[in-house]
Amino acid sequence: MAGTDENAVAAEDDALYVLTAVLLTPAKFPSVLGDDYPEACAALGLPPLADGYGLVLGQDGDGARWTVVVDDVSLVAVAIASWDCGMEYDLSPDERSVVAALPGWPLAVAVAAPNVPPPHDPAPELTDRAPLSPPDTSIWGPAQRRLGADEIALQWAAWREQIDDAEFVGAEGVLSEAAATAPEGAASEAAVTAPEGAASEAATTAPEDASQGRAAAAGASEASVEAGQGAPEGPRGHGGIRRVLAEARAYVDSPPPLGRVRSSFAPGDARTLRADGPGWSLVARTDDIAFVLLDEEPGEVLPVGRGPELPGLLEALDKMAVRPS
Repeated sequence: MAGTDENAVAAEDDALYVLTAVLLTPAKFPSVLGDDYPEACAALGLPPLADGYGLVLGQDGDGARWTVVVDDVSLVAVAIASWDCGMEYDLSPDERSVVAALPGWPLAVAVAAPNVPPPHDPAPELTDRAPLSPPDTSIWGPAQRRLGADEIALQWAAWREQIDDAEFVGAEGVLSEAAATAPEGAASEAAVTAPEGAASEAATTAPEDASQGRAAAAGASEASVEAGQGAPEGPRGHGGIRRVLAEARAYVDSPPPLGRVRSSFAPGDARTLRADGPGWSLVARTDDIAFVLLDEEPGEVLPVGRGPELPGLLEALDKMAVRPS
């Protein structure tokens, strides 16, 4: 597979050894890159096209990291679905579908292509832009907070079983003194994983940053993740949760940027909701409770009970949320 512009992948025979791929669409994008789809696109210098993109991460014959952006979203989606099922799939987009070949990787990748030099950024003379690099998730901040929310959505059952509904108090439904601690093994990698041997020229992996959702949500495994601890503001409960719920309600009347509220499959007739805003992330099941993560409360996951208001809010958010096609 070859690039099509001055940033084209430079390799012996112009080949890219595919390591993994991810979708960048309004309904599904690497949330580590931003709170919404336009923000994630901006992180890569791409316009937020309605149909989105596929991102193919790999190395050229010299070992340099490249992210090839294609507009054939369906092809990349099929490859990801095949890898998820343990099937081989040779992801080789047509050159006509290549939008750009960007130096570097926006996500950390755990392995490298065989029989080429170790992963490194392309030489400066091969590109006119700075190489992409993964957001810093070594400290608590927006990127790690969003990864934590991804992890909770992925491991909902394991997180949910830590919460005793009897401990919810008050109309607000905020836990008074209950603790939600990341269960052992609850943090598997929140990312598409391509199985080994998925393509004849591919070394396959999941982006390493995705597994750092473990450190974000499961920062809980070392630090106590307690709901409502600190300074609950009067009988209405935790001030940070009240702010998040108020901002989420505002989304219903004034729709936020595309992708800031997303709805995906959940067991039964429920849906899993992911919503983000300035300094916060919310994960919920439409038939159950919600979890909130805040930038200002590192390592804490705050459960929000059903109460009288949450069901209606979740239903309204689900109606206006972006869904996978």
